[in-house]
Amino acid sequence: MQATPVTRGRTEPLDRRYREVRDLTRALAAPLSDADATVQSMPDASPAKWHLAHVTWFFETFVLRDHVNGYSRYDERFPFLFNSYYEAEGERHSRQRRGMITRPALDEVLAYRDHVDAAIVDAIPDLPEAARSLIELGCHHEQQHQELFLTDILHLFAQNPIEPAIWPAERKVPVDMPGPIRWAEHPGGMVETGHDGRGFAFDCETPRHAELLHPHAIADRTITNREWAQFIADGGYRDARHWLSDGWAWVNENAIAAPLYWEQRDGVWTRFGLDGRRPIDPAAPVTHVSFYEADAYASWAGARLPTEAEWEAFAGDRDPRGGNFLDAAGPVEPRPAREGGGLFGDVWEWTGSAYRPYPGFRAAEGAVGEYNGKFMSGQFVLKGGSCATPRGHARASYRNFFYPHQRWQFTGVRLAKDI
Repeated sequence: MQATPVTRGRTEPLDRRYREVRDLTRALAAPLSDADATVQSMPDASPAKWHLAHVTWFFETFVLRDHVNGYSRYDERFPFLFNSYYEAEGERHSRQRRGMITRPALDEVLAYRDHVDAAIVDAIPDLPEAARSLIELGCHHEQQHQELFLTDILHLFAQNPIEPAIWPAERKVPVDMPGPIRWAEHPGGMVETGHDGRGFAFDCETPRHAELLHPHAIADRTITNREWAQFIADGGYRDARHWLSDGWAWVNENAIAAPLYWEQRDGVWTRFGLDGRRPIDPAAPVTHVSFYEADAYASWAGARLPTEAEWEAFAGDRDPRGGNFLDAAGPVEPRPAREGGGLFGDVWEWTGSAYRPYPGFRAAEGAVGEYNGKFMSGQFVLKGGSCATPRGHARASYRNFFYPHQRWQFTGVRLAKDI
């Protein structure tokens, strides 16, 4: 989920922006032990310690190594351990075996971060514009890893039989269930989608281009836990009519019967979260569902998933900053669904659009251009951001993408239909 920036997007001093991003990552890691930060729960997830080191390797490699004369690496072994997918940067440790990196310990990784932070802040005043743009890119890259950091830790802790909480639960005020879905109709026609050139964007959001929409309507809110429980009670996971062939095979091969982290205890649906296991909030958006599940629910409901272009047209000029995003270390979960709200934040929303390049897309030259473009195969686009997405990171043109079976992210459902 990384890319080359197409434009500078922040106006505050770069050193302050850098410190804010790096400090939040450090705060997210504060509750973890060395063991917590080392273990890898599945191949799709990475250990917290690896996330902490990888984002630091990014700054050390593409800014300090390439743009600061005389800089010497903190440890010559680290590039092999903490490179992710950059073929141009040479050999690297297997992704599936990142949990075997017991050394360096968490304390040494944090010391590595401190070393690189000091060097970056010292270098910023004299860096050329190309290096400053790479710092901006690195900050957005680290924000992506902040979300992955949380969802990977959540998945890890869910494997522990005692189901530990990372943070204590916040006291909640009871919230009424939202009313029936209201549909926002669109007459169709040509619309402009993609990044408009204002502020930062990843390369996959460009170029801006025209899309033809057919008349359709989009739901004014996401699907709730109570509505999903009705889907389960009606046999939604056992009725092949609603499932894509690949999805039906996935359900049966993996004995899927509910969203990830859901369990029924004494007749009550519960979910596991960063605050431990608790009864589901019936008014909250359903989350941790795959594209297969989202598509099956839409079929069951007599609707479909919106296309990426329909979602962007619906978002229009709405300001994403008011959504429920990650602001600080602490409890993270979706807020109750609300009529006319929740378009940004809370849960990533699956679209029916394949993650493919826009007309005229060109990957950037060099190692930092390797991402996005080479992953445009077999994945689907999600929009809007989630409760684990750092505030200020999401926008209408933002293209998140995952494979259709993946659901350990905060992923939910908004319906659409033809009219």
